Amino acid sequence: MFHRWAALVLVLALCAKLPKNAAGQTQSPKPRGHGAGTLGKPYPNPFNPEVFIPFSVVDDDGKCTDGHQLHVVNVRILNILAEPVAVPALQGPSSSSTTGTTNPLGGTLLSNLKLGCGAFTAYWDGKIPGTTKDAASGMYLVQFLVDGQPQGSKRIFLRK
Repeated sequence: MFHRWAALVLVLALCAKLPKNAAGQTQSPKPRGHGAGTLGKPYPNPFNPEVFIPFSVVDDDGKCTDGHQLHVVNVRILNILAEPVAVPALQGPSSSSTTGTTNPLGGTLLSNLKLGCGAFTAYWDGKIPGTTKDAASGMYLVQFLVDGQPQGSKRIFLRK
């Protein structure tokens, strides 16, 4: 019986000592001078064998005032353990993009790729990079970063 009371006192003491803002509960403001973006809903979801991931890149004011300003964009596919599985390729800008309708970067992997403002689509064929093997069925996470700042993530499901 004594051990239960001691454990309870220990838990209450630790709760009183913990900071009120635990990790992940507060949002720090984004540093100025970085771009921003939005990650659209991947389609089709669930997918088999390929998935398209729409995203957009804008300046930190939410507009594209300077069409020549480039932002470093990263899109990664992670498994449920947050381990990198693949890097999708850039498919091309949509018709609403300010960068034009032609895309010389189409097919380029979205790893530290410099892009201007606009709407784009990433493409993943569902294969493990460097092989012809399909990725395992299951849940994956799409991670989207602009100028090193996380802009969002979406869950996708690979169904075979």
